[in-house]
Amino acid sequence: MTIALKAEKREVFGKKTDSLRRAGQVPAELYGHDTDNLHLAVAAKDFRRVFDEAGGNVIVDLEVDGEKYPVLIHDTSIDPLSGDFKSVDFYKVKMNEEITSAVPLEFTGVSAGVKDLGGILVKAMDEVEVEALPANLPKMIEVDISGLTQLGQSLFVKDIPVRGDFKIAVDPETVIVTVSEPKEEEVEVAPPTVESVVVETEEKKAEREAKQAAAEE
Repeated sequence: MTIALKAEKREVFGKKTDSLRRAGQVPAELYGHDTDNLHLAVAAKDFRRVFDEAGGNVIVDLEVDGEKYPVLIHDTSIDPLSGDFKSVDFYKVKMNEEITSAVPLEFTGVSAGVKDLGGILVKAMDEVEVEALPANLPKMIEVDISGLTQLGQSLFVKDIPVRGDFKIAVDPETVIVTVSEPKEEEVEVAPPTVESVVVETEEKKAEREAKQAAAEE
């Protein structure tokens, strides 16, 4: 699966790239195997569509001046207020050479340990590194949590079913997700009231007076 995206070379850099963004363009860089670093610009709306579909693990056919480059979306910078892309890096790959890439985990199913026993689902990982040829990189990997039926139960990397031509490059004993026991609610002990302190003091006083009177007899 590949996705096409067109880009054009740019001649503006630094703060001047703000003019590109105002014109609906995203400044980009292309680097990687057997290619010179290229300064590019891509249409913001086109890149948004491609990013939503490809993420960082699907090969994009990046076309520049009629030449196509197989690339991965390697890095992006996003404006925290507007959510617009400020810049993007494309990494050119060799289609016949394995690479290592982080693939998102998608948790599916319902854990009885959470639903019925009140456990808390604690995700130790939200992505996992895999090794594969670029064309075989999965867009995401599903992790079914329906087997987590008990408190304290965990799923490990070794429990991930591998469906495809890729290898998970993480220790198989690494914990992915755990059903933790619910936190006990702390019971607040109310401080003694003035009235209870006074009563307690008077009782002790009466007890002392009684003992004193008995001793004098």
